[in-house]
Amino acid sequence: MNARRTGRRPGTPDTREAILAAAREAFAERGFDAASIRAIAAAAGVDPALVHHYFGGKEELFRAATAFPADPGRLLPAVLAGGPDAIGERMVRVFLEVWDSPTGTAAVALLRSAVSNDWTARLLREFLVTQVLRRVLDQLDVDPAQRALRGGLVATQLAGLAMMRYVLRLDAVATAEPATLVAAIGPTVQRYLTGDIT
Repeated sequence: MNARRTGRRPGTPDTREAILAAAREAFAERGFDAASIRAIAAAAGVDPALVHHYFGGKEELFRAATAFPADPGRLLPAVLAGGPDAIGERMVRVFLEVWDSPTGTAAVALLRSAVSNDWTARLLREFLVTQVLRRVLDQLDVDPAQRALRGGLVATQLAGLAMMRYVLRLDAVATAEPATLVAAIGPTVQRYLTGDIT
């Protein structure tokens, strides 16, 4: 007769959800940088290898935990192509392409949830800072002391655009052509990223 194994449980149909629940809590409480795969696995009661099996790396787990419908790793090359000139316009253009697409429905749902749920708000904030804004600012020659403020100012523009166009649906913004919004908002985002903000 074989002895029953003890210790962390192997993968089951519930394992993926247990890992996601532990990841959401870890990322919301500690942030992306401080949360570790090992700690998330321990909280879920599984071996860290199962986290890698289900999600790959930490960034993939984070995207799954936040349920953000688009992968910044695939989108940011279009934003960063061509260097710092006109990066603000490219950022707004890519933003609108995602939110105006079928993917945007899930993004709107996530934004609505973040407005009313502090836990979701923390996850979304961490996602924007670590997966989008930090990656863009890493490619720019900006004063390290201004990085957080510059990223925050960019976020005000993009979050405001998302709220007015997709949630509150302010008619003039909701029905505007993307090119119009890129031309109007892009220069402001550009100034926040590379211009004078003092």
